[in-house]
Amino acid sequence: MVLTLKLLPDPLAVCRLPAGGDIPPWAMAGSLRSITWTKDETSIVCRATDVPEDVRAERGWRALVIDGPLDFALTGILAQIAHPLADAGIPIFALSTFDTDYVLVKDSDLKRAINALGEAGHPVQSIP
Repeated sequence: MVLTLKLLPDPLAVCRLPAGGDIPPWAMAGSLRSITWTKDETSIVCRATDVPEDVRAERGWRALVIDGPLDFALTGILAQIAHPLADAGIPIFALSTFDTDYVLVKDSDLKRAINALGEAGHPVQSIP
């Protein structure tokens, strides 16, 4: 199955905050934001330029969104993207929503990721 991906424009950060705290206003801007709470931490993915310097964060991520919506009955969608990236030695951070999947790669790996995905038959388009 050919999967088309779109490159979102904003560089992202993956942030770690203490468990149970309020969501800061800076986490609510940009074209993609994700908040995950566990008993141990709150993780936030958001636009990197909005994250204060004193926040524990891994910056420099770019998001590739699988063109969806994707049916819940489909299997192996994320694997079709993850395997070529793993074979190219590119680490990922994956997110899923009701309609689709997002794969984050480091900006420094972006060109290699786009090439690896293209070679696997999955074209990547830019979103202005």
